[in-house]
Amino acid sequence: MRITSTSCICPVLVCLCFVQRCYGAAHHGSIKVTRNQTKHIEGETEVHHRPKRGWVWNQFFVLEEHMGPDPQYVGKLHSNSDKGDGSVKYILTGEGAGTIFIIDDTTGDIHSTKSLDREQKTHYVLHAQAIDRRTNKPLEPESEFIIKVQDINDNAPKFTDGPYIVTVPEMSEMGTSVLQVTATDADDPTYGNSARVVYSILQGQPYFSVDPKTGVIRTALHNMDREAREHYSVVIQAKDMAGQVGGLSGSTTVNITLTDVNDNPPRFPQKHYQLYVPESAQVGSAVGKIKANDADTGSNADMKYTIINGDGSGVFSISTDKETREGILSLKKPLNYEKKKSYTLNIEGANTHLDFRFSHLGPFKDVTMLKIIVGDVDEPPLFTMPSYVMEVYENAKIGTPVGTVTAHDPDAANSLVRYFIDHNTEEDSYFTIDASTGTIKTAKIFDREETPWYNITVAASEIDNPRLVSHVPVGVRILDVNDNPPELARDYDIVVCENTKPGQVIQTITATDKDNSANGARFHFSLDEGLSLNPNFTLRNNEDNTASILTRRRRYSRTTQDIYYLPVLISDGGVPPLSSSSTLTIRVCACERDGRVRTCHAEAFLSSAGLSTGALIAILLCVVILLAIVVLFITLRRSKKEPLIISEEDVRENVVTYDDEGGGEEDTEAFDITALRNPSAAEELKYRRDVRPEVKPLSRHHPSSSLDSIDVQEFIKQRLAEADLDPSVPPYDSLQTYAYEGHRSEAGSISSLDSATTHSDQDYNYLGDWGPEFKKLAELYGEIETERTT
Repeated sequence: MRITSTSCICPVLVCLCFVQRCYGAAHHGSIKVTRNQTKHIEGETEVHHRPKRGWVWNQFFVLEEHMGPDPQYVGKLHSNSDKGDGSVKYILTGEGAGTIFIIDDTTGDIHSTKSLDREQKTHYVLHAQAIDRRTNKPLEPESEFIIKVQDINDNAPKFTDGPYIVTVPEMSEMGTSVLQVTATDADDPTYGNSARVVYSILQGQPYFSVDPKTGVIRTALHNMDREAREHYSVVIQAKDMAGQVGGLSGSTTVNITLTDVNDNPPRFPQKHYQLYVPESAQVGSAVGKIKANDADTGSNADMKYTIINGDGSGVFSISTDKETREGILSLKKPLNYEKKKSYTLNIEGANTHLDFRFSHLGPFKDVTMLKIIVGDVDEPPLFTMPSYVMEVYENAKIGTPVGTVTAHDPDAANSLVRYFIDHNTEEDSYFTIDASTGTIKTAKIFDREETPWYNITVAASEIDNPRLVSHVPVGVRILDVNDNPPELARDYDIVVCENTKPGQVIQTITATDKDNSANGARFHFSLDEGLSLNPNFTLRNNEDNTASILTRRRRYSRTTQDIYYLPVLISDGGVPPLSSSSTLTIRVCACERDGRVRTCHAEAFLSSAGLSTGALIAILLCVVILLAIVVLFITLRRSKKEPLIISEEDVRENVVTYDDEGGGEEDTEAFDITALRNPSAAEELKYRRDVRPEVKPLSRHHPSSSLDSIDVQEFIKQRLAEADLDPSVPPYDSLQTYAYEGHRSEAGSISSLDSATTHSDQDYNYLGDWGPEFKKLAELYGEIETERTT
């Protein structure tokens, strides 16, 4: 199969087409024979033969962006089996077959029906085949070929990163690199000059230049000054086709800013300045500002101001404001117009960040002269002292002078001054002041012991200008006068032991005085001379503002006298001296051998009996325990309840059971229990067998005849006499009880034990008259009789 191409459209491609056809004929025109096996349809035997093919083979080319009205001719397919009679049918498959590329199945001509874009797709792979139109059998194997889209210059260069913003230091050397720009072209860089870009500068000359091949932008002038011009807008163009006529181009903008360097020294706008400062300006306050101009910016414009000389360098100081770069002038000392009316200062402003590359431009500092004029101000009066301290004695009369304050007008007018006291506090009302002389006097009588110090404020103002007022503090100390007698320092509790010795110190006393030490520090103690000599105690003055109380006896007795009173006279050392009398109370107490007090007053009587405190506590504890036992016993007996009647039919008497058992035979031998019996039942009086009696009882035997007629009272008295005279009885009181109730009564028994066996017609209603208790008994017996009758 032969494939030929006749697409020679532009004159530029005429030679290419010619070379293409000659190259195809020389290299692909030869006939290639390939072994191929075919099978006959009618069942004939297989025939193996090598078919012959003729090739005119090359890559097809089609121009992009074809805008003609007819489809663009691409090439032609031709098979050696084609005799021109239309029996061969050509089929085209692959990328774009039937849509972009169509083929005439009879002639084999291939056409492109659409405008192609190489930047979207550079080539297409297709397959060609020739078949027998009658049998639809392939005449040759399927062949693959490529259709390449041929580039034309349809894309202009583009700067994808633009526009650009860049900086370069001012005063840079010529040729300093600023930025490299790059433009891209979508055309085929391997074919022609469609993608060959050349750079040029359209705007920004003569300050900057650009390399046409690399796109590097450089400075084109020496010493570009930021202070003259800071911003530049440079336009760079990129053109393809190596810059030839007809090439496409694109441009971008590069914004270049010159950054600052310290190439400008500071300069004061004036060489002489004048400043007015009133003399009333406060120390430490800012009184003025000064500034040197610097064309640089940022840290290159930072500067420092200093006072290099002048007669006011000790009165004024200067500092730098970092924000405004101004010199702030402050006052170090107060001004006085009357002493000095003007000052002169030389102020220097210098850069703090220097660039030695530009030191040839001159010193980066400047000096100016500042003259300060001091303004006169009407000032308030000035006191001769910043504060005053005065003294006055207590109890001084009203109107006594305390002291004098003095003030004068500091101005040249020297106006008269008047004085007054600011009555802001209560203390200010204790004094008065002479408005003309400033003499302070007392207005009340003072007591140093109540208030020893007063603080007042004195004001002074000019008569011509009362609004100008100055103040001064005045402290008044109240001096002491000996007007308080001395007193004992505290109430003393003095104890003297019974077994003390003569001359023994039992107490040391001291005194106090409300007056200060000048009038009351030396105390003298003594006993009242008006009284007779005290035989019990004496007093010794120790000459150190203390005194000792001493005993004069060997022993003291609480039973005789337990309290003593000792009058003491105390005098101070003031002028004139004052004295007072105090009475000391001395108690007599019992002490241990080491001098510790054991007991005093009423407790001494118990102690004399030989009972210590622990013994007394033990006795009291025993008494409390006994009382608790008695109370508990009484409570238990009261809480015992009488038995209740369970049923009205239960007419039995209450039977009380006692669980007490005797002591056995020993008990009967030790104690005679015949006294508990009826005297008539006693046979004879028996004696105790454990003790031999030394004295016989008064009456030993009683005749049996007399026992029947003996009187119970006489019987008890006789027993009592025997018990009193019997030496063999135990040494403690014993309780004897007698169960004898006397002879038999003539009245019958009222017991109901035998009532159930005898019939009685007695009416028990009369028992209801005896009380509610007997009424219940009458009802009970009446019901029982009724039941019996029934």
